[in-house]
Amino acid sequence: MTAISFEFFPPKTDEQRDGLERTVRALKPRMPEYVSMTFGAGGSTLSYTVDAVRNLHGAHGLDAAPHLSCMGGTREEIRALLDDYRALGVHRIVALRGDLPSGMASFGDFRYASDLVAFIRAETGAHFHIEVACYPEVHPQAEDAQADLVHFKRKVDAGANGAITQYFYNADGYFRFVDAARRLGVDAPIVPGVMPIANFSQLKRFSEMCGAEIPRWLSRRLGAFGDDVDAIREFSADVVAALCRQLVAGGAPGLHFYTLNRAKPTEAILERL
Repeated sequence: MTAISFEFFPPKTDEQRDGLERTVRALKPRMPEYVSMTFGAGGSTLSYTVDAVRNLHGAHGLDAAPHLSCMGGTREEIRALLDDYRALGVHRIVALRGDLPSGMASFGDFRYASDLVAFIRAETGAHFHIEVACYPEVHPQAEDAQADLVHFKRKVDAGANGAITQYFYNADGYFRFVDAARRLGVDAPIVPGVMPIANFSQLKRFSEMCGAEIPRWLSRRLGAFGDDVDAIREFSADVVAALCRQLVAGGAPGLHFYTLNRAKPTEAILERL
């Protein structure tokens, strides 16, 4: 059985908390290997992240993996956060460089995710299973594809156990990336990140920011549906489920779903699988 995991974002309002609770209850029967919890640029939602992780771990019994970013954080702050997470019983971390918050002129004590991974290992030994990010279609700020691969290898060499990719809709790009990483000496599992499609305008906005490519054929088909939400949902679930089948058949070690705190788009894909 293919391992699956889900990503959530921390709720800030009662309405968002209720929505996340409904989503977690709907997806928990799928028995995810773990669930991850994001936070905003520079830790702007960090307190919400800690609360959400506590709830996922304590109330729901899920293996909750908080995202941890080096943007804007000092060694002391990150050390204290690691201590807090260990006290909560957390054993998995998603370590990221993160985005420099608007108006912030400088980085924190760590500039790269590889530095953060090395620090976590130095501070906590083997306590945490550390996941890092990678980009089959190349990080938008990378000098080139080879440099991006080298940066990825540094994170693994620093002590990462595995990696989650940015989302994509071209399976060949993922397989070629994995092959290139293996040739470079990366042997850690590389799990594809899967983005269900519920809102085409939102997807286009996300993709412009993160550098993920929406294939022209897919963009034109989604655009042709206009505001027909039901048609978009059904078509998109078919497309993404087919992508997932191709990835699993090709040897992907798992599937990590970016849920955006909504259960139905992810459920529609899983039902097809």
